[in-house]
Amino acid sequence: MALEIEYQEGQTPLDEEEKAGLRIDTITTREELDEFEQLNIQKAVEWTIKNRWPAKKIFTEDFMLALHAKMYGDVWTWAGNFRKSNKNIGVPYYQVATDLRLLLDDARYWHENETYPPEEIAIRFKHRIVAIHCFPNGNGRHSRLIADVIVANLYKSEVFSWGSSTLVKADDTRTNYISALRVADRGTINDLIKFARS
Repeated sequence: MALEIEYQEGQTPLDEEEKAGLRIDTITTREELDEFEQLNIQKAVEWTIKNRWPAKKIFTEDFMLALHAKMYGDVWTWAGNFRKSNKNIGVPYYQVATDLRLLLDDARYWHENETYPPEEIAIRFKHRIVAIHCFPNGNGRHSRLIADVIVANLYKSEVFSWGSSTLVKADDTRTNYISALRVADRGTINDLIKFARS
C-alpha cells in the first residue's frame, strides 16, 4: 500500500518521486509518518545538545545539510539533499543553493556585527531559510531546530518553546504560527519572535 498524505495549510506536498524515497515501506498514513519522523528528529535534537559549534561551523551549507540528514535520514533517502523540484512555496529549486549562500553570508555578518539582538538573528535566519525551502519535506521543523541551535550555541540562551508544540497538527497553535510567519513575510519579525517564545 502506498503512502497517502493529507496536507494541512502551510505544508508542502511531496511529489511521487519524493514519496518513493521513503525508507520504511510499512508507513502508509500521515500519522505513522509523523511518528517516525518525530523519533528521527528527537535523535537530531539529542545530537545538537551533545555538541557545541561556533558560528563559522553553524553558518555553512554543510551544517544545514547535515542537520537535515540527522533529522530525517532514518525516514527519507533524500534527507540532507536539496530539493530537485519546485514547490508551492520557496524559491525555484535551481536557486536554493545560491539563496542559501546569501543567507549564510548575511547571518555571519549579523552575528559578527551584532546587527540584531541574538533572538532576532535566530528568528530572521529561521524565517529566511524556511522561505527558501531547501528540502522536499521538513523545512519548518529544520528551520525551528536551526534557530534553537543558534540561540543555544552562539548566545547561550534557552531554546525556543515554539508554543510548546511540534506544530505538525492542525490546531490553534499552528494557526498562530502560520499567522506570525505571514506577518514576517511582510517584513515585521516581532510576532514570530513572540510566538517562538510562547
